Order: sequence, then structure tokens, then C-alpha cells
Amino acid sequence: MGVTYKYFGAPDRATAARVPTALGRDGLGLDAGELGTLGRLGELFGQDGREGSEETFSGGLSTKIKPETMSAMVLTGIQGIPLSAVPPLELIVLHPDYAVFQLPHTVVEPLRKADEAELGTAAFIWSTVPDRRGPRDAFVIYQMLHEWQDFANRLHDAGHQLYCLMWP
Repeated sequence: MGVTYKYFGAPDRATAARVPTALGRDGLGLDAGELGTLGRLGELFGQDGREGSEETFSGGLSTKIKPETMSAMVLTGIQGIPLSAVPPLELIVLHPDYAVFQLPHTVVEPLRKADEAELGTAAFIWSTVPDRRGPRDAFVIYQMLHEWQDFANRLHDAGHQLYCLMWP
């Protein structure tokens, strides 16, 4: 079945750590997206009237794309950093059923600020990386990068940071 990754925003690490328990066991798999899905990679969540509660977090998107892959895609394609120099993600919670990671500022900012040419270059570069799983079509990757860029900008506007919840 594989691992599912839900990208989401939270104002801080403590709130991000509570997201899996706020979703509950049944909520973890609700929005699992397909690998090459076009359009929205996942549905927004957190719009169920809990807006004023402590557990509120900014929307999310689900995909089968690893956060390490997303980080490498951005840093290699946009920043020109070699794959071997891509920094590790920061672990927030490690639980037997799930893990929560924070995507570093060094990944989110270049993604947010990239123009069309930089996104296109990153998509092309990533489509040519040998021996990896995921979409191989540069246009599909370009659309995914646009989705992530839009998501990262919405999180920034809300004052939130980008996190990833992963579970089997």
C-alpha cells in the first residue's frame, strides 16, 4: 500500500505535533492522493468549524511524494545544490504509527520565491534524475511544484510553517 504524506501548515512545532491526534486514527487516511494526480494534490482540511480552536492548522495536501524528494527537487532544481548536500528534515514527532517532520526554511523560501522559469528548470532537471520513483513527465512535475508553491505561499500568508505527516 505504501506510505502517504500529508503536507500541512501549523503556526509552531507544538501545534504541528498535535495534528495527528487532532485528526484521529480515522482521519489519517482520508485525503490520500495518487502519485501523478493533476489539479489539487489533496483536499483542504481544517475547515470543519474548528477555526478558533487550538488544534487549527492551515489546509493540507496529500501525496505519495516524499518530503525528502520535494526538498531535493526544490534545492537541486532551483538553488543548484547537489543532491548529496540536501539537508535532512527536522523530526518533530516519531510515533509507532506516524511521524511529523518540518520542512526547513531553506526549502520553503526558494520554492515560494521561484518564478516560472525556475519552476520549469527544476521540473526539467528532476524529470531527468535516473533511478527514482514518481512522475517522470516534466510538465506533471512543474504542475506539482506550482501546487506546492501556492500552498507554501498560503501558509506564509497565514503565518504558518510547512510540516509533513507521514504514515503507512
